[in-house]
Amino acid sequence: MSTKVLISGASIAGPALAHWLGRYGFDVTVVELAPALRGGGQDVDFRGATHLTVLERMGVLDELRALGTGGSPITFVGPDGRRLLHLPAEFAGGDVEVPRGELARLLHRRSSDRAEYVFGDSITALEETPNGVRVAFRRGAEREFDLVIGADGLHSTVRRLAFGPEDRYVRHLGYYAATWQLPNDTGLAPGSVGLNVPGRLAAVGADHRDPTRAGAFFLFASPELVHDRHDPGQQKEFVRSAFDGLGWEVPRLLESLRAAPELYFDSISRADVPAWSTGRIGLLGDAACGATIGGMGTGTAVVAAYVLAGELARARGDHRTAFARYERLLRGYAQGCQKGGDRTGPFLAPRTAAGLRVRNALLNRRWVLDRMLALGKQVSSVELPDYEAESAVGR
Repeated sequence: MSTKVLISGASIAGPALAHWLGRYGFDVTVVELAPALRGGGQDVDFRGATHLTVLERMGVLDELRALGTGGSPITFVGPDGRRLLHLPAEFAGGDVEVPRGELARLLHRRSSDRAEYVFGDSITALEETPNGVRVAFRRGAEREFDLVIGADGLHSTVRRLAFGPEDRYVRHLGYYAATWQLPNDTGLAPGSVGLNVPGRLAAVGADHRDPTRAGAFFLFASPELVHDRHDPGQQKEFVRSAFDGLGWEVPRLLESLRAAPELYFDSISRADVPAWSTGRIGLLGDAACGATIGGMGTGTAVVAAYVLAGELARARGDHRTAFARYERLLRGYAQGCQKGGDRTGPFLAPRTAAGLRVRNALLNRRWVLDRMLALGKQVSSVELPDYEAESAVGR
């Protein structure tokens, strides 16, 4: 009888893991709180040999390249609309950049024939038994699985239930970010143009695939806010309050926020969990080692899904051995990638006018920009086992 695995979370890490576990013959269920796949969100990128190797082994690299945005240039302007700094597409685009929603749909499509997806439900309790994990759900009937994997993001329910309160593991880095979609009524080009004032960035750009649509990206410095993560009305009010009184295109963008059907809003934070597993329960992606923006979290999640599934297959379901190998192989790599998230907020929205001037002056010098572009290509890497080749030899 195949090993039954429950994955919490159907964003990126969860479907990537479901894809690999399904290929290895595991019995996979994915539970997701949202009623359907979540669209929208910022473009995500993959960079370096480690990311590209996994995408190629998944068989999705060519398809992702076809979906690629070509990178997202950003122009920073002042309150009068005057250009302060322009960063080219390759600055943040990596080797392959794709819309997050397109990636989510692709991974779901590649895994749904081998996994059961349950939307609109969530885990409420976990009880480890001698032979498995008994799981209670908010809506569905109680079920038992051999293993449970929390791939449910920075604010992981699985981590909270099995490892302890979120504040033990998640550290706020002093900024919040929000993104939403709006009509492109003003003929915006792809890429982003953003108003930059101390501690705040309000940017907007046309959708790469649909020129009638645009995406807004707001980022602001703030101490940790006490809020309901599932209350978009409250989150919209936080954004409006943080940007109230600014000129340029900000009033129009804030007006579009009122009607936005879907809002992504979260703190820029990082998760550091001392151990990525306890008993039959493991963590994957942002739940284990997240960095909200700038920490290459999407690429790390896809790599981690490949390794976790491969180690479970290699160990023939022996979770203790597999979890230990998975963490030993990836922890250093993941932490190296994660460091970039610490710098995202201060780089995009320095808190002082002096900080803005220094950043702009430095990056307006071509040699400095070229140096940063070169450094951006020097990403962490890890030598990955070829699990499917090993499996073929063993058969």
